[in-house]
Amino acid sequence: MRRRARRLPRPGCPGSGDEAAAMSKKRLQQLTESLSRTAKHFNKTEVECLIRLFDSLVSASYSRFAAVGFDRNMFRDTLHRAFGMTDDVVMDRVFRTFDKNSDNCISVVEWVEGLSVFLRGTLEERIKYCFEVYDLNGDGYISREEMFQMLKNSLLKQPSEEDPDEGIKDLVDIVLKKMDYDHDGKLSFADFEESVKNENLLLEAFGPCLPDLKSSTAFERRTFWEKRKL
Repeated sequence: MRRRARRLPRPGCPGSGDEAAAMSKKRLQQLTESLSRTAKHFNKTEVECLIRLFDSLVSASYSRFAAVGFDRNMFRDTLHRAFGMTDDVVMDRVFRTFDKNSDNCISVVEWVEGLSVFLRGTLEERIKYCFEVYDLNGDGYISREEMFQMLKNSLLKQPSEEDPDEGIKDLVDIVLKKMDYDHDGKLSFADFEESVKNENLLLEAFGPCLPDLKSSTAFERRTFWEKRKL
């Protein structure tokens, strides 16, 4: 009788459906301890909840990256479902900002550390995060063209407008006049930081890239409180 080949365990992060086989308690504890130090806005219990959520989302995915983390589509779906984000350009940039090692996959470490700023970051952390999102080509500046692209995507077009692009160009001029402190026709991080510190409402000047209070509260309640009852 031929012996059936024993299936090897799937590598990478497990799903919550079979945690005993997928991630040992020791491994979970080590990861929780480590991330509790780097994702400083979460306590250990919250970090563990986020790891378990990550595992359950990954286990439900058919992505080729599912063994190691979120691909772009998985992450965008999560942003849309959990936080109501819809702007494709902004969601792509949020993905890039979470994906610190630029491997096109968000690991559990990048997920927890990214959410620490995304949900609970200080003003300084959120300024840095938003600037990275808005700097579309990663050259250290938010150019006039980048502002135009983001504002064009985020603003509702009025049917009566004959040429909405002209209105957006005018808005870019207004933004530059207000935020471009060194008058070089683009925003450096120093320009952006000073502008936001003087007027906090400018933090998301080029499109919503942070969760609103209602969606972030709902996410934390589902993830941190309801999961503890299970």
